[in-house]
Amino acid sequence: MDISVLRTFVSVIDEGSFSGAALRMGISRSLCSKHVADLEADLGVRLLTRTTRKVTPTATGLSYCQALRDVLTRLDEATEAVKATSASLSGSLKIGSPIFYTLKVLQPHLLEFMERYRDVQLQIVLDDGASDIVGDGFDAVIRIGNLKDSTLHARRLHAVRIMLVAAPDYLSRNGRPEKPADLLRHDCLHYTNLPGNLTWPLRRGSRTIRQPVRPIFFSNNTEMLHSMALNGKGLALLPEFVVRDGIAAGQLEVVMCEYALPDLPVNLVYPSGKLMTGAMRSFLDFATKLRLD
Repeated sequence: MDISVLRTFVSVIDEGSFSGAALRMGISRSLCSKHVADLEADLGVRLLTRTTRKVTPTATGLSYCQALRDVLTRLDEATEAVKATSASLSGSLKIGSPIFYTLKVLQPHLLEFMERYRDVQLQIVLDDGASDIVGDGFDAVIRIGNLKDSTLHARRLHAVRIMLVAAPDYLSRNGRPEKPADLLRHDCLHYTNLPGNLTWPLRRGSRTIRQPVRPIFFSNNTEMLHSMALNGKGLALLPEFVVRDGIAAGQLEVVMCEYALPDLPVNLVYPSGKLMTGAMRSFLDFATKLRLD
């Protein structure tokens, strides 16, 4: 029986949905659903109860999942033990990462990694764009936001909160927006890597809307947008780690809190077909155990 099918089934129960399991496994949702359907067909028993709103395990499915966890854990431990004896924790490692995220969140941990793995030659490429992992020769990249289905593997690191902020001076001159439509009369500082055509995603309760905005400034760099916001040039939609210090110092204020975005995932993404080196495996294990929130 294909181990990836068994892992997919366990992931569906862990995540509570096919879409969540697909993201975790780095496969499409349709393939994720097919894996589970094939497994049920092979076993001749229903493992999951599916509705339009959620996926829950049957009693048999839950029992089977618990047994699989033990088997997969032992398999992973055996595999890692073999890899640990054969993989050299040395060599070069090229990682792409967003600029401000690296400087504000990741950098202190990189020093720890370098101290622990002295023979690994670590190269961090600071880039806010969507790097071509394979074409640009990266071993992995850190990406903030929801990932599209692809042939890449992804390991979730943590999540970041997104805030709508402005300087007190700007708000005193232009007033505070109270509802999404108010943004049309405000100066907006637009992050060009944000999906959508000059719209900002806002959420209230369970409903997400795409609100058109009137940008007066565009950039693909969050630090540039942050600087413009600090200088009272307009409203900006930015990650919490970017604006944390400015809010604490009273240089920025959070507006329209009731329309805050859901947290965005931060993932370490790496090619699925590339042989994982000891250096890459050490970085993957190191990064996923960090407390980055």
